[in-house]
Amino acid sequence: MTTSAVDGRAGIDATLVRRLVAAQFPQWAGLPVTPVEVDGWDNRTYRLGDDMTVRLPTAAGYVAGVAKENEWLPRLAPQLPLPIPQVLGAGEPAEGYPHPWSIRNWLPGSTLNMAEMADPVLFATDLAGFLAALRACDATDGPVAGPHSFYRGTSPSYYDEETRSCLADLDGRIDTRRAAEVWDAALAAEWHGEPVWFHGDIATGNLLIDAGRLSAVIDFGTSGVGDPACDLVIAWVTLTGPAREAFRAAVAQDSAMWARARGWALWKALLQLSGRTHIDPALYPEVERVIRDILEDHDLHG
Repeated sequence: MTTSAVDGRAGIDATLVRRLVAAQFPQWAGLPVTPVEVDGWDNRTYRLGDDMTVRLPTAAGYVAGVAKENEWLPRLAPQLPLPIPQVLGAGEPAEGYPHPWSIRNWLPGSTLNMAEMADPVLFATDLAGFLAALRACDATDGPVAGPHSFYRGTSPSYYDEETRSCLADLDGRIDTRRAAEVWDAALAAEWHGEPVWFHGDIATGNLLIDAGRLSAVIDFGTSGVGDPACDLVIAWVTLTGPAREAFRAAVAQDSAMWARARGWALWKALLQLSGRTHIDPALYPEVERVIRDILEDHDLHG
């Protein structure tokens, strides 16, 4: 998503950010404020000078992630093998902006683009290693999966009604019989492990690359403690061929974990293809590819 397309979304623009920074962090008032090249949907992000960013939720539903990240990112960072955002300042609602916001450090690197990766298998194993370290982080008193994580970390059954509505709408466009089998298998593969940390949105926009290697992971707004199956969705959305198989091997999870992960991946793809969530229609062929890969993977490994 280009900066011109998102600048001003949710009433947030560079002028507002300058006013907020000047009023609450006057030591940084003179620094330039510019939109980042690739922005997310839940939050707007602006670069502040050369070394910082400003992150602002776009709606009330995303506010819970602010306090969560402020509290838990400093605790998680020392336990992880790659940099994650460091909170430098906690902003308050002001200047007509109704939500808390934050200032973080700028992490170098570019947003993941698999087409430009020289060694996709190396990336896949790097990512699997990061996720293993995240799962191993101390989960004591961590934020239990629920509304703040949009139910990532819980059973995919929370979205059962929505998923079945999507299947009904897409009948004739995709193989809904096989898709229903994938979904039913995900619901049947219940999680019985100890709750662990999960990121909740392991996607291209939240993975930074530097010198051809995974260099940082950002946006922990949907993170929490629970079932980490949701973090494996990237296996079908982004990874293909040998990289997908390397990721599967390095993650080293059982078939039930992969069944739930397929369910999470299918739910999101169905939402996108049915038009229930924000997506450029030009991306529909890629979403259809994801669904086909999920169904084929179920046939092979389900």
